[in-house]
Amino acid sequence: MSAAHSGNNYYLPNPSAWPVITSAGLFFLALGFVLVMNDIKAGSWSMLLGAAIIIYMMIRWFGQVIAESEGGIYNAQVDRSFRWGMAWFIFSEVMFFAAFFGALFYVRQFSVEWIGATELLWPGYDAGWPTAGPKGPVPVVPDTIPGVNQFSPMGAWGIPAINTLILLSSGATVTWAHWGLLKDNRAQLITGLFLTIALGITFLGLQAYEYIHAYTALGLTLKTGVYGATFFMLTGFHGFHVTMGTIMLIVILGRCMAGHFRSDHHFGFEAVAWYWHFVDVVWLFLFILVYWL
Repeated sequence: MSAAHSGNNYYLPNPSAWPVITSAGLFFLALGFVLVMNDIKAGSWSMLLGAAIIIYMMIRWFGQVIAESEGGIYNAQVDRSFRWGMAWFIFSEVMFFAAFFGALFYVRQFSVEWIGATELLWPGYDAGWPTAGPKGPVPVVPDTIPGVNQFSPMGAWGIPAINTLILLSSGATVTWAHWGLLKDNRAQLITGLFLTIALGITFLGLQAYEYIHAYTALGLTLKTGVYGATFFMLTGFHGFHVTMGTIMLIVILGRCMAGHFRSDHHFGFEAVAWYWHFVDVVWLFLFILVYWL
């Protein structure tokens, strides 16, 4: 993958098959998803094949990049390229969540009110939030007509508030680990990363419990109209990002234990820390706009 260079020459990678292999994995993964959506049995096998290819690619390709970095092949120009690449990646993630938050804002501020004002279409519809739509379940309220399909909105206090405290604490522990790295304090670095990973896993466990409770006790599912769709899409994608961030932190912890990174050369650590702080900020918006308000 690498090309020889010296001094301040511009780094130029050699041709690599990894982008092609990655594309093949994504193709089989997407193809399998489409087949599963159409109840074709081969879809599950295609998705497994695609996932296996992607996992293999990540282990081998990322391992190759790590080896090149530790081998001193990369220069300052490569470091700047990595930083810009990670910055643009996080920006794309910001826009990803902005689209979902925008959809939630549009529904709550405009669509619900417009539909509620159209008595000709749905007489008697109460245009309030949370709602599953005129034809969907209604929130549990006193004196509701028995037999009507109901759901309970997810409250903000309880598991969501605890998860907020957990993620804020994890942001502090990963920053503490970074301070340890800058001071060449390996014990502080490894302890901080271990605590951050433990907090991330705890967050995911509590969110899984919250989902089970929503489906079994609250009548709140992905099919509970617009409220269920926006709730599970936003919290679900955030949970996926926490999962990916936790896996990245585990890899970084392994590298730290192997003696990688120095106080003046550790962008691999910084990139994951940036990503983790981004996940924290997104959750604050989620807690306020999805759970609380």
